[in-house]
Amino acid sequence: MLSNKGKWNNILVPIFSVILGLLLGALIMLVFGYDPIAGYQSMIKGSFGNSFYIGETLRQATPLIFTALGFSVAYTAGFFNIGVAGQALLGWLCSVWFALSFPEMPGMILLTLSVIVGAAAGAIWAGIAGFLRAYFNTSEVIVTIMLNYTALYTTNYLIRNVLTDASDSTARIPKEASLRWQWLSDLTSHSTLHAGIFLALIMALIVWILMKKTTSGFEIRAVGLNPFASKYAGMSTKRNIIISMLISGALAGLGGAMEGMGTFQNIFVQGAMPTIGFDGMAVALLGLGSPVGILFSALLFGALKIGGNSMPLMAGVPTEVVDIVIASIIFFVGANYLIRFFIDKRARVNKGGVK
Repeated sequence: MLSNKGKWNNILVPIFSVILGLLLGALIMLVFGYDPIAGYQSMIKGSFGNSFYIGETLRQATPLIFTALGFSVAYTAGFFNIGVAGQALLGWLCSVWFALSFPEMPGMILLTLSVIVGAAAGAIWAGIAGFLRAYFNTSEVIVTIMLNYTALYTTNYLIRNVLTDASDSTARIPKEASLRWQWLSDLTSHSTLHAGIFLALIMALIVWILMKKTTSGFEIRAVGLNPFASKYAGMSTKRNIIISMLISGALAGLGGAMEGMGTFQNIFVQGAMPTIGFDGMAVALLGLGSPVGILFSALLFGALKIGGNSMPLMAGVPTEVVDIVIASIIFFVGANYLIRFFIDKRARVNKGGVK
């Protein structure tokens, strides 16, 4: 159990990381002659200024919740699943492929099975790295990086040569397979918000229950803390390695399915890995692997991404500033020991200790 001090530090570290990232972004805007106040005001207006922007922000956060949850499960088990982008892409591809292959299937069945297929595709792709790590002690970082590029080029080939006739994008999925609900669109002034946001919230709750309230979750956490002690205690490290990677990949695949079934309604040739993969990793790190923290950090990243699009129009600030802010936030999260040092030092000063 964490002490109250430890819990407060875990809350303060991401908060200070965000503040420092925003301050660094403001400093860069000042150096290049832009008004940081106007820049951040336009970002806020562009992400929460009206119902349309709120809908777009929530839509942007939806796949990030899934990919961040996936990364956090593997990270808790002691593995750096840098392949969530490739797993999400395979989930996106397979969910759209399934929906296009069975257009006559009843709506809810088609949608449900398409989402399940996307999750399965991500799980299988991550399971390859999990199996190799469990039985051959290979580096999951190297394997998942290689699998990312395999997923990228395989997906592009299948789109151009199997799913279409030399086209760079597929047809739109059947309306019955879409996560777009008319009442959500009407509620948010015709934004692209879809029902995936509800699935994301449900999945965050399920992951929290799994990791905190079940035997499997306890074993995954134990393996992450000390695989040798876990093995000595009778836990199967190989089984838990594979299970954690399968869960991680399934969640990433769901993130990709949200793009296919909700945001874009199809899949198209990718010039690079989907940003939801690497942004999801950043969201997980900022949220410290906690499902609750991930929800808040995904909302922040959604606001930064969507609000950043308004900065050039409203304040003349380049959108690249948003990427600098995000990178700065992740830098300060990675350097959290410095923040913890100053927090602890401040606490000692307040108690009359070492100054």
